[in-house]
Amino acid sequence: MTNKKHFETVAIQTTEPNQDETGSVANAIYPSTTFKREDDGSFKSGFIYSRKHNPNRKLLESALATIESGKRAFAFASGMAAINTVLQSLQAGDHVIVPDDAYYELRRTLGELFSHWNLSHTQVDMTDLAQVNAAVQDNTRLIWIESPSNPLLKVSDIKAIADIAHRNGALCVVDNTWCTPVLQQPLNLGADAVMYSTTKYFGGHSDSLSGALVVSDSAPQSWVEQLANIQNLSGAVPSAFDCWLITRGIKTMKLRMQQQVKNAQKLARFFAEHQVVQQVHYPDLPNHPQHELAQKQMPDGCGAMLSIQVGEDQAESMQVIARLKLFTKATSLGGVESLVEHRRSVEGAVSNTPKNLIRISVGIEHIDDLITDWENALK
Repeated sequence: MTNKKHFETVAIQTTEPNQDETGSVANAIYPSTTFKREDDGSFKSGFIYSRKHNPNRKLLESALATIESGKRAFAFASGMAAINTVLQSLQAGDHVIVPDDAYYELRRTLGELFSHWNLSHTQVDMTDLAQVNAAVQDNTRLIWIESPSNPLLKVSDIKAIADIAHRNGALCVVDNTWCTPVLQQPLNLGADAVMYSTTKYFGGHSDSLSGALVVSDSAPQSWVEQLANIQNLSGAVPSAFDCWLITRGIKTMKLRMQQQVKNAQKLARFFAEHQVVQQVHYPDLPNHPQHELAQKQMPDGCGAMLSIQVGEDQAESMQVIARLKLFTKATSLGGVESLVEHRRSVEGAVSNTPKNLIRISVGIEHIDDLITDWENALK
């Protein structure tokens, strides 16, 4: 019998109160922005100012690094703050490779903000390794992976792309928001870091805006120190309360995800058999183009997000959405409640998304009720 602890156990142990003299089982919240100095000017607690560090953030970052088997973790005020920190760690004139189907505000950030820093980028279909190889330039310093992708759920070969990055002197960072470490471990596949919008499944209740980066043991130490410096100097850090919420969410994340994945798998099979649904984007389905790779990288399921294409255009798709009663019409994902949205109308001018695509975040409601809701909406 192995001595390695299971995820559920580690999730509890790493988020327990540390050195709490009261004996409290629940974690305390430390909202203080500043901390007392000793007479000699030192800081006995090790804390100076909450932008630099805070007890709640220290516990969260420690837990994130442990459950991800990483060297170090950094918590941020949002997933976008985490993304921007990675991009700020690059030099003017560097080149970045990103997926052609990726979170639209990543593409906006590169095009609207970092182009002014002379940071260039190329979008490629990362399911095609030949395209990734061909996109590499002498100044390529980062390959950014999003797998499964948003919103078409393409699956990229993380290990193969990480190898391409490292052979060319580039970093490999994976947006693992949709899978979390419960379903996919990019650091074990060779990635230098994983990025999360912890707003999503880590929090799990749509009540905390936050993000995170976790770096691997093999990540360059100079880069890790630079990430820490940007986190401190940019100040885009989560509040003590947000850190407390995410730390609490970690405790139940696997239980929630297991139910959400189970529901998503059943809902995807329902869509696959429905004559009105033109296409289902979900890697657990046998007819998905990267189904075999998905099973290899995500053996316990590919997540609780899926997309379908219904109707001939945006208007018809939105009419279907309007008939749903149990799915909240809202942006975001990963909470216990099921959400639905017409993605192209959210993404706007930068969107590559089909006009009739509906993105679905499956919650923990009873699956029979969710399927009945869609049966009525698709009539």
